[in-house]
Amino acid sequence: MKRKVQRGILHVILYTFVLIMMVPLIWLVVISFKTNREILTQPLQLPSTWSFVNYKEALELLDIFRLFFNTFIIAVTAVVLQLIITIPSSLAVSRMVFKRKRVQTAIYSFLLVGLAISPFVLLFPIYRINFFLGISGKWALILPYVTMGISFNTLIFVGFIKTVPSELDEAAVIDGANLFQLIVKVITPVVKPAIATVIVFNALYIWNEYPFAAIMLNDAADYTLARGIAFFKGTYNVNYAGIAAYSVLIIIPELIIYALFQNSIVEGMTAGAVKG
Repeated sequence: MKRKVQRGILHVILYTFVLIMMVPLIWLVVISFKTNREILTQPLQLPSTWSFVNYKEALELLDIFRLFFNTFIIAVTAVVLQLIITIPSSLAVSRMVFKRKRVQTAIYSFLLVGLAISPFVLLFPIYRINFFLGISGKWALILPYVTMGISFNTLIFVGFIKTVPSELDEAAVIDGANLFQLIVKVITPVVKPAIATVIVFNALYIWNEYPFAAIMLNDAADYTLARGIAFFKGTYNVNYAGIAAYSVLIIIPELIIYALFQNSIVEGMTAGAVKG
C-alpha cells in the first residue's frame, strides 16, 4: 500500500512537471489567435475572437514551402555528412587498439571538447572563415552545422558501440569483411537506435537554429524556416501575432517527428548514457 501511495505521488509530480513545461507551448498557441493589440495590452487573457487570420497572413506573407524545402535540404545534407564522419570515427575510438591508451583518450576527449564550447562563441570566426574561403548560401550553414554536431554524435555513438559485443566484429572479419563492409553491413544496422537519436536531435537543432542562419544567409531565396521570422519584423514595428502563428506552424512537424522516433531516441540516449 505504501508503495502504491509513493508511486501515485511520483505520478502527480511528473504530471505537474509536464504541465508546467507545456505552459509556454499552450500560451504560444493561444496568442497565435490574438491580435497584436490584445497581445500587448491583454497578454494573459484569452482572445476575444478565435480566428485563423494570423495563420492566413503568415502563409500569404511567406513562401513557406520554399522555406521548408531550404531547411530540409540543409538539414538532410548536414546530418548525412555528420553520419559519414562520426560513425567511422566513433568505431575507431571504441574498437581500435592503441599502443598507448592515452592517445585513445586524447582523441576521444578532443572529439568531445565541442560540447563545452558554445557555438555562438564561434559565430564571428566561422563567418570570417566563410568570407575568406568564399563560401556562401546554403553551404555557409551546412559546414558549420556538420562540425557542431560531431561532439554530440561521438558521445552517442561511442557509448552505443561499446554495448555491441566485439565478437560480432571479429566474426565479420573472419568471414572476409573489409573495414568498409564492417561499417556499412555490421555496425550501422546494429546502431540504428543511436542513428535515429542523432538524426532527430541534429535535425531539430537545425530546424530551429536562428543566429547562424541570420548571419550567414543573405539571399532570401536561401532562407530557412527560422530565418523567415525576420519577415515579421519591420523598421518600427513587430508583428507578434504573425510570429506566434508562424512559430506554431514550425513546431507541428517537430512534434510529429519526435512522436515517430521517440522510442529509438530513448533507447539511443540511455545506451550511450549508461554504457558510455
